[in-house]
Amino acid sequence: MSRVFIIAEAGVNHNGSIDLAKKLIDVAAAAGADAVKFQLFKAENLLTKNAQKAAYQIKNTEDLNETQFEMIKKLELDQAAHRELIAYARSKAIIFLSSPFDEESIETLVALGLDIFKVPSGEITNLPYLRRLGRLNKNIILSTGMSTLDEVKRALALLVDAGTAQDKITVLHCNTEYPTPFVDVNLRAMMEIKNACGVAVGYSDHTLGIEVPIAAVALGASVIEKHITLDKNMLGPDHRASIDPDELTKMVAAIRNIEQALGVPIKTFTASEAKNRTIVRKSIVAKKMIKVGEVFTEENIAVKRPGLGLSPMLWDDVLGQVAKKTYQEDEFI
Repeated sequence: MSRVFIIAEAGVNHNGSIDLAKKLIDVAAAAGADAVKFQLFKAENLLTKNAQKAAYQIKNTEDLNETQFEMIKKLELDQAAHRELIAYARSKAIIFLSSPFDEESIETLVALGLDIFKVPSGEITNLPYLRRLGRLNKNIILSTGMSTLDEVKRALALLVDAGTAQDKITVLHCNTEYPTPFVDVNLRAMMEIKNACGVAVGYSDHTLGIEVPIAAVALGASVIEKHITLDKNMLGPDHRASIDPDELTKMVAAIRNIEQALGVPIKTFTASEAKNRTIVRKSIVAKKMIKVGEVFTEENIAVKRPGLGLSPMLWDDVLGQVAKKTYQEDEFI
Protein backbone atom coordinates (compact mmCIF):
# COMPACT_ATOMS: atom_id res chain seq x y z
CA MET A 1 0.00 0.00 0.00
CA SER A 2 1.35 3.42 -0.92
CA ARG A 3 -0.30 5.05 2.08
CA VAL A 4 -1.94 4.08 5.36
CA PHE A 5 -5.15 2.12 4.74
CA ILE A 6 -7.77 3.55 7.11
CA ILE A 7 -10.75 1.36 7.98
CA ALA A 8 -13.78 2.98 9.60
CA GLU A 9 -15.21 0.09 11.61
CA ALA A 10 -19.00 0.39 11.55
CA GLY A 11 -19.20 -3.09 13.07
CA VAL A 12 -22.58 -3.54 14.70
CA ASN A 13 -23.12 0.16 15.41
CA HIS A 14 -25.94 0.12 12.84
CA ASN A 15 -28.08 -1.48 15.59
CA GLY A 16 -29.66 -3.74 12.97
CA SER A 17 -30.86 -0.86 10.78
CA ILE A 18 -29.94 -0.60 7.08
CA ASP A 19 -30.64 3.13 7.20
CA LEU A 20 -28.20 3.60 10.08
CA ALA A 21 -25.66 1.44 8.25
CA LYS A 22 -25.87 3.71 5.22
CA LYS A 23 -25.40 6.76 7.40
CA LEU A 24 -22.24 5.18 8.79
CA ILE A 25 -21.02 4.67 5.23
CA ASP A 26 -21.74 8.34 4.56
CA VAL A 27 -19.70 9.33 7.61
CA ALA A 28 -16.75 7.12 6.64
CA ALA A 29 -16.72 8.40 3.06
CA ALA A 30 -17.04 12.05 4.07
CA ALA A 31 -14.13 11.73 6.51
CA GLY A 32 -11.84 10.32 3.80
CA ALA A 33 -11.49 6.78 5.16
CA ASP A 34 -10.37 4.19 2.62
CA ALA A 35 -12.85 1.54 3.72
CA VAL A 36 -15.92 1.03 5.87
CA LYS A 37 -16.31 -2.33 7.59
CA PHE A 38 -19.28 -4.25 8.89
CA GLN A 39 -19.66 -7.79 10.28
CA LEU A 40 -21.27 -10.89 8.81
CA PHE A 41 -22.50 -13.64 11.11
CA LYS A 42 -25.43 -15.81 12.00
CA ALA A 43 -26.01 -15.92 15.71
CA GLU A 44 -26.68 -19.65 15.51
CA ASN A 45 -23.22 -20.24 14.03
CA LEU A 46 -21.43 -17.77 16.26
CA LEU A 47 -22.30 -18.67 19.83
CA THR A 48 -24.33 -20.95 22.05
CA LYS A 49 -27.83 -20.00 23.10
CA ASN A 50 -26.81 -19.46 26.72
CA ALA A 51 -23.58 -17.52 26.11
CA GLN A 52 -23.44 -14.54 28.44
CA LYS A 53 -22.44 -10.98 27.58
CA ALA A 54 -19.02 -9.54 28.25
CA ALA A 55 -18.87 -6.94 31.02
CA TYR A 56 -18.66 -4.02 28.57
CA GLN A 57 -21.66 -5.40 26.66
CA ILE A 58 -23.72 -5.53 29.84
CA LYS A 59 -22.72 -1.95 30.65
CA ASN A 60 -23.61 -0.59 27.22
CA THR A 61 -26.91 -2.35 26.54
CA GLU A 62 -30.29 -1.74 28.10
CA ASP A 63 -31.64 -5.24 28.82
CA LEU A 64 -29.63 -6.73 31.67
CA ASN A 65 -31.40 -10.07 31.34
CA GLU A 66 -30.64 -10.38 27.64
CA THR A 67 -28.14 -13.08 26.68
CA GLN A 68 -25.29 -12.42 24.30
CA PHE A 69 -27.11 -14.63 21.76
CA GLU A 70 -30.23 -12.49 21.95
CA MET A 71 -28.19 -9.30 21.62
CA ILE A 72 -26.19 -10.61 18.65
CA LYS A 73 -29.29 -11.92 16.89
CA LYS A 74 -30.70 -8.38 16.69
CA LEU A 75 -27.48 -7.12 15.09
CA GLU A 76 -27.30 -9.46 12.11
CA LEU A 77 -26.91 -8.12 8.59
CA ASP A 78 -27.76 -10.90 6.14
CA GLN A 79 -26.54 -11.45 2.58
CA ALA A 80 -29.24 -9.26 1.06
CA ALA A 81 -28.36 -6.42 3.43
CA HIS A 82 -24.70 -6.81 2.57
CA ARG A 83 -25.44 -6.68 -1.15
CA GLU A 84 -27.39 -3.45 -0.67
CA LEU A 85 -24.65 -1.90 1.44
CA ILE A 86 -21.93 -2.94 -1.01
CA ALA A 87 -23.77 -1.11 -3.77
CA TYR A 88 -24.27 1.92 -1.55
CA ALA A 89 -20.59 2.02 -0.57
CA ARG A 90 -19.64 1.80 -4.23
CA SER A 91 -21.83 4.81 -4.95
CA LYS A 92 -19.92 6.70 -2.26
CA ALA A 93 -16.52 5.65 -3.68
CA ILE A 94 -15.44 3.83 -0.52
CA ILE A 95 -14.29 0.23 -0.17
CA PHE A 96 -16.76 -2.09 1.56
CA LEU A 97 -15.38 -4.67 3.99
CA SER A 98 -17.03 -7.14 6.30
CA SER A 99 -15.59 -9.50 8.91
CA PRO A 100 -16.86 -13.06 8.54
CA PHE A 101 -17.32 -14.82 11.88
CA ASP A 102 -17.80 -18.36 10.58
CA GLU A 103 -17.13 -20.48 7.50
CA GLU A 104 -20.61 -19.93 6.08
CA SER A 105 -20.02 -16.18 6.28
CA ILE A 106 -16.72 -16.60 4.44
CA GLU A 107 -18.57 -18.31 1.59
CA THR A 108 -21.16 -15.54 1.51
CA LEU A 109 -18.51 -12.84 1.21
CA VAL A 110 -16.77 -14.79 -1.54
CA ALA A 111 -20.08 -14.93 -3.41
CA LEU A 112 -20.46 -11.17 -2.93
CA GLY A 113 -17.08 -10.58 -4.55
CA LEU A 114 -15.03 -9.21 -1.66
CA ASP A 115 -11.29 -9.11 -2.25
CA ILE A 116 -10.14 -8.21 1.27
CA PHE A 117 -11.04 -10.37 4.27
CA LYS A 118 -10.74 -9.02 7.81
CA VAL A 119 -10.28 -11.70 10.47
CA PRO A 120 -11.70 -10.63 13.85
CA SER A 121 -9.58 -11.25 16.93
CA GLY A 122 -11.89 -13.95 18.25
CA GLU A 123 -11.18 -16.19 15.26
CA ILE A 124 -7.38 -16.25 15.56
CA THR A 125 -7.55 -19.69 17.21
CA ASN A 126 -10.30 -21.04 14.90
CA LEU A 127 -8.31 -23.59 12.89
CA PRO A 128 -10.99 -24.72 10.38
CA TYR A 129 -12.00 -21.10 9.79
CA LEU A 130 -8.41 -19.97 9.15
CA ARG A 131 -7.73 -22.94 6.90
CA ARG A 132 -10.84 -22.24 4.82
CA LEU A 133 -9.94 -18.57 4.53
CA GLY A 134 -6.33 -19.38 3.65
CA ARG A 135 -7.40 -21.48 0.67
CA LEU A 136 -8.85 -18.37 -0.99
CA ASN A 137 -5.44 -16.68 -1.41
CA LYS A 138 -7.13 -13.31 -0.87
CA ASN A 139 -5.82 -10.22 0.89
CA ILE A 140 -6.20 -10.80 4.62
CA ILE A 141 -6.12 -8.38 7.53
CA LEU A 142 -5.67 -10.35 10.76
CA SER A 143 -6.55 -8.84 14.15
CA THR A 144 -4.67 -10.24 17.13
CA GLY A 145 -6.53 -9.07 20.24
CA MET A 146 -6.19 -11.32 23.30
CA SER A 147 -3.44 -13.34 21.62
CA THR A 148 0.18 -14.21 22.27
CA LEU A 149 2.96 -14.00 19.70
CA ASP A 150 2.96 -17.79 19.40
CA GLU A 151 -0.76 -17.74 18.58
CA VAL A 152 -0.15 -15.08 15.94
CA LYS A 153 2.60 -17.20 14.39
CA ARG A 154 0.36 -20.27 14.41
CA ALA A 155 -2.49 -18.41 12.71
CA LEU A 156 -0.13 -17.06 10.07
CA ALA A 157 1.27 -20.51 9.42
CA LEU A 158 -2.25 -21.91 8.95
CA LEU A 159 -3.15 -19.19 6.44
CA VAL A 160 0.10 -19.59 4.49
CA ASP A 161 0.05 -23.39 4.53
CA ALA A 162 -3.52 -23.31 3.25
CA GLY A 163 -2.47 -21.27 0.23
CA THR A 164 -2.35 -17.55 1.02
CA ALA A 165 0.87 -15.76 0.08
CA GLN A 166 2.39 -14.15 3.17
CA ASP A 167 2.76 -10.80 1.42
CA LYS A 168 -1.04 -10.70 1.16
CA ILE A 169 -1.42 -10.73 4.95
CA THR A 170 -1.34 -7.69 7.23
CA VAL A 171 -1.39 -8.33 10.98
CA LEU A 172 -3.04 -5.81 13.29
CA HIS A 173 -1.95 -5.40 16.87
CA CYS A 174 -5.10 -5.05 18.95
CA ASN A 175 -6.47 -5.03 22.48
CA THR A 176 -10.07 -6.18 22.82
CA GLU A 177 -11.09 -4.37 25.97
CA TYR A 178 -13.81 -1.80 25.14
CA PRO A 179 -12.57 0.83 25.75
CA THR A 180 -8.89 -0.12 26.07
CA PRO A 181 -7.03 1.62 28.92
CA PHE A 182 -3.98 3.46 27.58
CA VAL A 183 -1.76 1.48 29.91
CA ASP A 184 -2.83 -1.73 28.16
CA VAL A 185 -2.31 -0.60 24.55
CA ASN A 186 1.35 -1.68 24.33
CA LEU A 187 1.95 -0.30 20.83
CA ARG A 188 5.49 -1.66 20.80
CA ALA A 189 4.00 -5.14 20.43
CA MET A 190 3.06 -4.14 16.88
CA MET A 191 6.73 -3.86 16.01
CA GLU A 192 7.49 -7.16 17.75
CA ILE A 193 4.97 -8.80 15.40
CA LYS A 194 6.61 -7.19 12.38
CA ASN A 195 10.12 -8.21 13.39
CA ALA A 196 9.21 -11.73 14.52
CA CYS A 197 6.85 -12.63 11.68
CA GLY A 198 8.14 -10.64 8.74
CA VAL A 199 4.72 -9.26 7.80
CA ALA A 200 3.17 -5.86 7.23
CA VAL A 201 1.56 -4.61 10.44
CA GLY A 202 -1.12 -2.22 11.55
CA TYR A 203 -3.28 -1.41 14.54
CA SER A 204 -6.93 -1.92 15.43
CA ASP A 205 -7.85 0.57 18.13
CA HIS A 206 -10.41 0.49 20.93
CA THR A 207 -9.12 3.37 23.07
CA LEU A 208 -11.09 6.53 23.64
CA GLY A 209 -10.00 9.35 21.34
CA ILE A 210 -7.69 9.37 18.33
CA GLU A 211 -4.17 9.77 19.75
CA VAL A 212 -3.15 6.12 19.74
CA PRO A 213 -3.97 5.34 16.08
CA ILE A 214 -1.96 8.42 15.08
CA ALA A 215 0.95 7.22 17.21
CA ALA A 216 0.69 3.78 15.58
CA VAL A 217 1.14 5.37 12.17
CA ALA A 218 4.25 7.14 13.41
CA LEU A 219 5.60 3.74 14.53
CA GLY A 220 5.00 2.17 11.13
CA ALA A 221 1.40 0.94 10.94
CA SER A 222 0.24 0.45 7.36
CA VAL A 223 -3.40 -0.21 8.33
CA ILE A 224 -5.49 1.55 10.96
CA GLU A 225 -8.93 0.38 12.07
CA LYS A 226 -11.16 2.42 14.37
CA HIS A 227 -14.77 1.96 15.45
CA ILE A 228 -17.16 4.72 14.39
CA THR A 229 -20.63 5.67 15.57
CA LEU A 230 -23.21 8.31 14.78
CA ASP A 231 -23.69 8.97 18.49
CA LYS A 232 -21.75 7.57 21.44
CA ASN A 233 -24.87 7.71 23.59
CA MET A 234 -26.80 5.21 21.46
CA LEU A 235 -27.61 1.86 23.03
CA GLY A 236 -25.43 -0.96 21.80
CA PRO A 237 -22.27 -2.82 22.81
CA ASP A 238 -19.68 -0.76 20.92
CA HIS A 239 -20.93 2.83 20.66
CA ARG A 240 -19.16 4.20 23.72
CA ALA A 241 -15.76 2.85 22.63
CA SER A 242 -16.17 4.39 19.16
CA ILE A 243 -15.43 7.82 17.71
CA ASP A 244 -18.01 10.18 16.27
CA PRO A 245 -17.96 11.71 12.77
CA ASP A 246 -16.00 14.78 13.81
CA GLU A 247 -13.33 12.70 15.54
CA LEU A 248 -13.06 10.41 12.52
CA THR A 249 -12.49 13.38 10.23
CA LYS A 250 -9.77 14.70 12.53
CA MET A 251 -8.13 11.27 12.82
CA VAL A 252 -7.99 10.75 9.05
CA ALA A 253 -6.55 14.23 8.52
CA ALA A 254 -3.93 13.70 11.22
CA ILE A 255 -2.88 10.33 9.80
CA ARG A 256 -2.50 11.81 6.32
CA ASN A 257 -0.30 14.55 7.78
CA ILE A 258 1.81 12.08 9.74
CA GLU A 259 2.38 9.73 6.82
CA GLN A 260 3.64 12.68 4.76
CA ALA A 261 5.85 13.82 7.62
CA LEU A 262 7.46 10.38 7.99
CA GLY A 263 9.28 10.79 4.69
CA VAL A 264 12.26 8.55 3.87
CA PRO A 265 15.17 7.29 6.03
CA ILE A 266 17.67 9.77 4.57
CA LYS A 267 18.96 12.77 6.51
CA THR A 268 19.48 15.75 4.25
CA PHE A 269 18.00 19.20 3.82
CA THR A 270 14.76 19.57 1.89
CA ALA A 271 13.92 21.88 -0.98
CA SER A 272 11.66 23.97 1.25
CA GLU A 273 14.46 24.75 3.72
CA ALA A 274 17.34 25.09 1.23
CA LYS A 275 16.65 28.79 0.81
CA ASN A 276 17.24 29.33 4.53
CA ARG A 277 20.69 27.79 4.69
CA THR A 278 22.63 30.97 3.84
CA ILE A 279 20.28 33.15 5.90
CA VAL A 280 20.43 31.13 9.12
CA ARG A 281 23.95 29.73 8.96
CA LYS A 282 27.02 31.86 9.74
CA SER A 283 30.36 32.91 8.29
CA ILE A 284 33.72 34.01 9.63
CA VAL A 285 33.80 37.81 9.69
CA ALA A 286 36.00 40.58 11.02
CA LYS A 287 35.06 41.43 14.59
CA LYS A 288 36.69 44.84 14.10
CA MET A 289 38.88 46.48 11.48
CA ILE A 290 41.81 44.22 10.59
CA LYS A 291 44.74 45.77 8.77
CA VAL A 292 46.69 44.02 6.07
CA GLY A 293 49.51 41.96 7.60
CA GLU A 294 47.71 41.40 10.94
CA VAL A 295 47.31 37.85 12.23
CA PHE A 296 43.79 36.47 12.57
CA THR A 297 43.06 35.80 16.26
CA GLU A 298 40.04 35.09 18.42
CA GLU A 299 40.13 38.79 19.34
CA ASN A 300 39.67 40.11 15.81
CA ILE A 301 37.45 37.58 14.04
CA ALA A 302 33.92 36.39 14.88
CA VAL A 303 31.11 34.15 13.61
CA LYS A 304 27.95 35.88 12.38
CA ARG A 305 25.10 35.48 9.95
CA PRO A 306 24.66 35.21 6.96
CA GLY A 307 26.39 32.10 5.67
CA LEU A 308 27.76 33.68 2.50
CA GLY A 309 31.43 33.56 3.47
CA LEU A 310 33.82 31.01 4.92
CA SER A 311 32.14 28.37 7.05
CA PRO A 312 32.86 28.55 10.80
CA MET A 313 33.95 24.92 10.44
CA LEU A 314 37.19 26.42 8.99
CA TRP A 315 37.79 28.49 12.16
CA ASP A 316 40.92 26.59 13.16
CA ASP A 317 42.35 26.93 9.66
CA VAL A 318 41.87 30.70 9.64
CA LEU A 319 43.37 31.35 13.09
CA GLY A 320 47.05 32.26 12.81
CA GLN A 321 46.96 33.20 9.16
CA VAL A 322 47.97 36.67 8.01
CA ALA A 323 45.49 39.10 6.51
CA LYS A 324 46.35 39.80 2.87
CA LYS A 325 44.07 42.87 2.82
CA THR A 326 42.41 45.26 5.19
CA TYR A 327 38.99 44.18 6.50
CA GLN A 328 36.29 46.43 7.86
CA GLU A 329 34.10 45.34 10.79
CA ASP A 330 31.61 42.55 9.76
CA GLU A 331 33.35 42.00 6.42
CA PHE A 332 33.63 38.36 5.36
CA ILE A 333 37.13 36.92 5.78
